[in-house]
Amino acid sequence: MASCPNCGQRLPKSSRYCPQCGQPVGEGETRELELPPDETGPVPVTVTHAERRYYGVAPTSFALALAVAAFVAAIVLFAIGHWPIGLILLGLALLLVLLSVETGVFRDRAGVAADSVATRGRATTRTLALRRELRKLAVLRGRLLFELGDAVYRGDEQATEGARQRLVALDEEWRQKEAEMQTVNTQAQDRISRRRLEVQPTEMVQIPEEPAAPGEQDPVGPAVIPEPYPPPDEGDPPQPAIIPEPGPAVIPEPGPQGPEGRDS
Repeated sequence: MASCPNCGQRLPKSSRYCPQCGQPVGEGETRELELPPDETGPVPVTVTHAERRYYGVAPTSFALALAVAAFVAAIVLFAIGHWPIGLILLGLALLLVLLSVETGVFRDRAGVAADSVATRGRATTRTLALRRELRKLAVLRGRLLFELGDAVYRGDEQATEGARQRLVALDEEWRQKEAEMQTVNTQAQDRISRRRLEVQPTEMVQIPEEPAAPGEQDPVGPAVIPEPYPPPDEGDPPQPAIIPEPGPAVIPEPGPQGPEGRDS
């Protein structure tokens, strides 16, 4: 509820003067307004997409419009007979088309590059902060180890147990910091990889076939035994074994004796 700027008295709704001091009440910078009634009929909605503007680079829509105009003018000049000017305008139209395409690619790549730099910056800042905390924990751990060694040397069991518990807690905090550092780096790499995939050309990926379920495989049939070749009914009939007949024994004839045989 509004209040009087002069005396601070609360003002009734739609009051132009303060009932306490009688001073006129201005609207001021802030005031309470009645809520509008609910919209019951169709309301026109206009959706506008903002396009980035780069210094020194023509907008995509403007470049395409100029390309279409140059192409139409080139056709008209060809029809009239002004070939040189028509060729110049046709080349200008092609150049503007290429410029519009390159502008879109540059815009996407520039966005990915800016996001990658920002992601790396945040990850580096957090990593450096975690490393500073780890250095502090290392100094504290050295002190605790010194206290533990002193307590063990003095034989103070209570101090030894207290130092050991603080070391265990410190080591757990150390592991948490290292795990957080690893998580920060992994998340940064994943985000950069996903952003780079947005501007890479689409590639066809072969989807590996899923293995069939055990119940959906082909049923195992009986083992197939190959037929003998040639088949029994198509081959030659069996013949009895051929045994050679015994012939007369061959006795070798005595040959001439050598000089040694004659001397004996």
